[in-house]
Amino acid sequence: MTTTETTPAAPDTALKSVDPATGEVIATYPIADADAVRAAVAKARAAAPAWGALSFDDRRKALLRWSTRLVSESDAFTDLIHRETGKTHDDAFLELMLALEHIAWAAKNAKKVLGPKRIASGPLMSNFSARLEYRPLGVVGIIGPWNYPVYTPNGSIAYALSAGNTVVFKPSEFSTGIGNFLAEAFRAANPELPDGVFVPINGFGATGAELVKADIDKIAFTGSTATGKKIMAAAAERLTPVLLECGGKDAVIVAADADVKAAADAVAFGAAGNSGQTCAGVERVYVERSVREPFVAELTRILKNVKPGSGDDANYGPMTMPSQIEIVRKHIDAALASGGKAVLGGPESIKGAFIEPVVFVDVDESSEAVVEETFGPTVTVRTVDSIDEAIELTNSSKYGLSSAVFSKSRGLEIARRLRVGATSVNSVLGFAAIPGLPFGGVGDSGIGRIHGEPGLKEFARPHSIAIQKFTVPGMALLSFSRTKSTVNLLRKVVPVLHGRNK
Repeated sequence: MTTTETTPAAPDTALKSVDPATGEVIATYPIADADAVRAAVAKARAAAPAWGALSFDDRRKALLRWSTRLVSESDAFTDLIHRETGKTHDDAFLELMLALEHIAWAAKNAKKVLGPKRIASGPLMSNFSARLEYRPLGVVGIIGPWNYPVYTPNGSIAYALSAGNTVVFKPSEFSTGIGNFLAEAFRAANPELPDGVFVPINGFGATGAELVKADIDKIAFTGSTATGKKIMAAAAERLTPVLLECGGKDAVIVAADADVKAAADAVAFGAAGNSGQTCAGVERVYVERSVREPFVAELTRILKNVKPGSGDDANYGPMTMPSQIEIVRKHIDAALASGGKAVLGGPESIKGAFIEPVVFVDVDESSEAVVEETFGPTVTVRTVDSIDEAIELTNSSKYGLSSAVFSKSRGLEIARRLRVGATSVNSVLGFAAIPGLPFGGVGDSGIGRIHGEPGLKEFARPHSIAIQKFTVPGMALLSFSRTKSTVNLLRKVVPVLHGRNK
């Protein structure tokens, strides 16, 4: 997923927010240089003690007030999302709704997940009590994407805030206004809090690079694998922990016993929804031979009637990032060059910023169209002779973000064999709407998890505490006064505790 690469002709001091459908300049923002980034981090650092010292309940109230503010301004916010990314108003509202669900989950579950816990001390340390507590990391830097500029970064923002951290957020240069709207809504909802709890900074890739190098305690990034690797290398200079949600080449398996119409309907949405600009969307389909023909027929029938546009009657909007259009064009050409057949659309489907759906069959598995992330409204469909073959092909990708399986009787069995971070059975993207499920990938799809309990723990530091309640005569294990008789006793006890397993 390409999100934060620097535009070659970027101005030195100003960033223009542009409507991708019309080219109209929506707003202009000052670019944060190295000094501005350091100042933003310093502001967040100054606010961290006060925010971190609040109770989980107080932080929960602050985040829920933020949600209420976003709801009250949802018309203006979704219109901004529409103008800045090209999404339809309905898709913008659905994205906001999902983000609100995650804010609520993080705020309401942080106490349960991160609150103090008693830990069993074990028979040999029975004179101790043990506790596990979680501390905020401090300041978390977050670099967000443009494709889901509210939902995706909130997987880090809301969870980091709920864990007691302050946040410095650099939205993508293609969704700067949206990122600033989020931060301003938080401040407006919580005027009594220090100004540095949630700080936005604006800019291109260079601004993000300065944030990675700054005095932060963790960096969370969503974007391309290539950029993620650069961030990880830069973060290693200060041993700054990283959370990387990178790209995907997500596959769907359609088994012989699948509901073919339901599978086609879901694949159509997963492939073309949001112009295909979804890291966990559908780019590859492996369908068993016995249902191949009806599946392809139904998929093309649905997508023939799906059209991009900028009006309220459009199914999806334009490509948000202009350079992505050429990547889609390149992958369409590669699919055809490798022997693939376009059963719907083709090179002619690219009409400026708007790309109509394209469906390929029989594309060679070595083709760039199958191997690399396209991030456009295209999908490849390959016929397989068995589920084992479908699983092997699914797992052959260097990516491992998400997947989907359609089967009436074997869905869970198949899902368990996939090398991915998330799988939706008999649907696409179902996991993304369930806040308690963690999200993230393996391989080139990234490191770490957002959402759910793991998402909260990504932004907290575990602190183990052992408290000696009383001493046991003759059992001073952690002392130079330990006697030979104590060790002899242990030699008799240990076989009883651990030596009787056959």
